Amino acid sequence: MLLQRLKRLWRHAWTDEADVRRAVPPALLQRLMQRVGASERRHSGEIRIHIEASLPWSYLWRDASARDRAVALFGKLRVWDTEHNNGVLIYLLLAEHAIEIVADRGLSHRVPTQDWQAMVDRMGTAFRDGRFEDGLTQALAEVSAVLVQHFPLAEGQVNPNELPDEPSLG
Repeated sequence: MLLQRLKRLWRHAWTDEADVRRAVPPALLQRLMQRVGASERRHSGEIRIHIEASLPWSYLWRDASARDRAVALFGKLRVWDTEHNNGVLIYLLLAEHAIEIVADRGLSHRVPTQDWQAMVDRMGTAFRDGRFEDGLTQALAEVSAVLVQHFPLAEGQVNPNELPDEPSLG
């Protein structure tokens, strides 16, 4: 137990912003922003992507999980604050190769937890192989399909952009 905790602290101590820039260079950030915008023209939901090198020390100190951090960021990034309660956060934690998807209550009532977990499992393979663009593109496509299914835009309807499309980095 102690050895696992020390290994976790070590991974987080040595994973930093340079790792994020290598995994997600500016050109990829631009492509992801365009893909989020294109997705949001097809449904009334809002998608945020957040990529983080490591957990803050306060999270590590209390042995919090990547899921705990994703839920906190869901609130901090105001993903919960959309008109139809249909925002989704795609969270990537590089130090632990962890992926989390957090969906607002308007969507989580319609999509079973195991469906979200299946998406995360499929993305995990790409992320573990260092194919971050493939994994994030797949995540966007799958989340978009769910949003189009449950919150499609009517013909001619415009979705006001309630949240920034650009991925945030931590």
